Order: sequence, then C-alpha cells, then structure tokens
Amino acid sequence: MQLGAVDLSILIPAFVAGMLVLATHVPLGQQVLARGIVFIDLAIAQVAGLGVTIAGAFVEEPQGWQVQVAACVAALVGALLLTWTEKKWPQVQEALIGVLFVLAACVELLLLANNPHGGEHLKDLLVGQILWVQMDHLWPIAAFYAVALALWFAVRNRIGMVGFYVLFALIVTQSVQLVGVYLVFASLIVPALASRRFAPGLRLLVGYLVGIAGYAAGLLLSALLDWPTGAAIVVALVGAFVLAVLASLAAPASARAAPEPAPAH
Repeated sequence: MQLGAVDLSILIPAFVAGMLVLATHVPLGQQVLARGIVFIDLAIAQVAGLGVTIAGAFVEEPQGWQVQVAACVAALVGALLLTWTEKKWPQVQEALIGVLFVLAACVELLLLANNPHGGEHLKDLLVGQILWVQMDHLWPIAAFYAVALALWFAVRNRIGMVGFYVLFALIVTQSVQLVGVYLVFASLIVPALASRRFAPGLRLLVGYLVGIAGYAAGLLLSALLDWPTGAAIVVALVGAFVLAVLASLAAPASARAAPEPAPAH
C-alpha cells in the first residue's frame, strides 16, 4: 500500500464528481430527514434507473439524450405519484415510498432477466462508475447543479410539496447515473444524520465536511487497497459520521442541538 501508486488523473475527476453530488445532496438530505421520508431518494433513484433501463433497450448509445429524457420522465412520474400519495395518505407515505422502490427494482430485474449484460448494468446502476468519470462530462452536470442549488436556497420555503418532489427528482436522476443508487442514498442521508446533533447554524457546514471526508477517504482506500470504489466511499462516509457524532459529544453546548423530547408512550 503506497501513495505513489495512486493515479490522481483518475481520482481527481471522481472526487470532483463526488463534490458536485454533495453540493446538492447535503441540503436536500437535511430536508428529507426533517420530512421523515428517508427512503424517497432510493425510490426516485430506482425509478430513474428503470427509465434508463427501458430506454437502453431501444437505443444503441447508453448515454444518449433519449436515455436522459427517459430517466427524467420516469423520475418525474415517480415524484408526482409520491406527491399525490402524500396528500391522500400522509400517514403511510414512508411505506408507499418503499413499495415504489421495490416495484421499480423488480420491474427492472424482469426487464434485464434475458439480457446477457443485465448483471453488469444492474451493478453499474447500484454502485456507479465514479472512477470512470471524465472531467469534460462534468461541466453540464455542474451547471445544472448550480442552477438547482441556487433555486433551492432562493425559493425552498415557497416551492411547496410539488416543487420539492420535482426538483428532488431531477437532481437525483443526474446523480444516480453519475455515482449509483447506493452513493446517492449515502450522500443524502449520512451527512444529514451526522449534522443533526449540531446547532442549526452549523449543520450545513458539518454535513459538507462529513461528505468531503467520506469521499476523499473512500477514494484513497479504493485506490490503495483495490476495493470497489462506491462501497469504499459508503463505508468511509459512515466512518466520518461516527467521528462527527464523537465530535458533537465533545463540542461546547452552544454548538450542539437542543435535546430532543422523549417519544410519547
């Protein structure tokens, strides 16, 4: 295990891709956690992946515009469906999100059942191909994320439930094709969990620090130990989460969140 063996020409684009994902996912993840709809990202990501799979069956170029349109349309349909279910049955919304995730995953498995490359496609969807990202491909994604992030901070209190689900779906659609379903979920939820023990004014900062540390450590571990990159980053993110929790215990009272009330029995 030697640092000299690390190929920065591969790791730097991968790290930049991770930072782009974190830019939007850290604030969105905190909103998801506050709304109590933790698995929405998994469901929307899986629905977007289903759109990619369906389009991939009809086009030759897996990264063509038809695939992007199919993924966005599928994610938007899923988001609007969840908007409707939240209005109709808010008490079981988390369960309905889980049903949508399982349904999309199983339909995708059925579509890939007779595809000789189905296993490889499914692996790419779940754990991503972050190490093969090229810098040239990141500029359009960076521009989209910049617009989405500006829109989120400008009107997040006025876009309502429909606006939140639509914006969330469009962002996750890009992210799942960039880093895979597992990393999308981890990038949204782990920094949000790590920051919730801190005062509200520190949560974004803590979330970004946890995310940056997780991606940097995960990429290095992957390169040095020849581990699967997506899995290494998820493990590193959880490690950074543990360190953040320990830091919150040692932080002064002014930096910590107020104690949560005990649940009613």
